[in-house]
Amino acid sequence: MIAIIDYAINNLRSVEKAFQSLGVDVLATNAPEEIRKADKIVLPGVGAFADAMSNLKAKNLDGVIREKVEAGTPLLGLCLGLQLLFSESEEFGKHSGLNFIPGNVVRIPAGLKVPHIGWNQLHIKRPDPLLRGIEEGSFVYFVHSYYADPQNQDDVLATSDYGIEFPAITNRKNVWATQFHPEKSQQVGLQILKNFAEM
Repeated sequence: MIAIIDYAINNLRSVEKAFQSLGVDVLATNAPEEIRKADKIVLPGVGAFADAMSNLKAKNLDGVIREKVEAGTPLLGLCLGLQLLFSESEEFGKHSGLNFIPGNVVRIPAGLKVPHIGWNQLHIKRPDPLLRGIEEGSFVYFVHSYYADPQNQDDVLATSDYGIEFPAITNRKNVWATQFHPEKSQQVGLQILKNFAEM
């Protein structure tokens, strides 16, 4: 079973429906005992970094996520969920993240339209089970104003371009994440979710 973490800020239903369309057993929950029983975890999200971290901490979901990741459970972050996995964000001040992937979350540079909304291509940097069946140059759907700047470029599975090159998919140990919305990225996004479910 895959637990989709409900922290009252995210686009739960579209992610849940995407997995269900693949025949995957998922449960949207904020109950620590249910999350502890899960084989895998998904951390979706839209909205502001500080609010998201505050909501996770209010229900001790940050602690449960750490327990599971440290035990080796695969985790997939989506959009804001990717950003929360990093050390720190500069969105509306400095805020600490979950720190599974060293690096900071920074604003898209001045001169570029913010938020970045639309379809952009993936440029694959290294092979990974999450990318099985995904071709170089595949299009995926983004909505974001900030992006991750990892300390170690080995943590980047794929990039995309929006006036700058930025990480589109990251991975460190048993933690994966996409800056784009796979649940809104048609067949490419569904393949990525399927690959995660089948790991």
